[in-house]
Amino acid sequence: MENTKKALSSIPLLKTKAGPRDVDLWPQRLKEEYQSLIQYVQNNKAADNDWFRLESNKEGTKWFGKCWVFQNQLKYEFDIEFDIPVTFPSTAPEIALPELDGKTAKMYRGGKICLSDHFKPLWARNVPKFGISHALALGLGPWLAVEIPDLISKGVIQYKEKEENN
Repeated sequence: MENTKKALSSIPLLKTKAGPRDVDLWPQRLKEEYQSLIQYVQNNKAADNDWFRLESNKEGTKWFGKCWVFQNQLKYEFDIEFDIPVTFPSTAPEIALPELDGKTAKMYRGGKICLSDHFKPLWARNVPKFGISHALALGLGPWLAVEIPDLISKGVIQYKEKEENN
């Protein structure tokens, strides 16, 4: 909990309350999102806690990348994707790990992770200050930390060697 608070306090808060339909303000919000993500990634690297890569389409409405967890000195890597909801930032993005779809009860159809009852009220109280970085820090990060070791211990997911493309 203390690590989460520390990580969270170092993620820049956002100011612009705008979603993809807000033609005039969305570019400003998107710029704030990128600045916040860049700072979050830099903080993670400095703390030796680098755990995701993310990019978006040109409009900033579709996001995709990779996230990973180390367990028993092995790196488990997963595709990550989400769309920015039209009601963003009032509504948090639904983060999906498609390859884990159906492998845990803490997931919705399409591999969307189940965010706790604690996350949604927290998000709602912090509109428009919370953004994608906060969804990763408070949603995906804790979800991965709990679910992936559990899925590994149950044998639901197996370690995959990286294929060398030589």
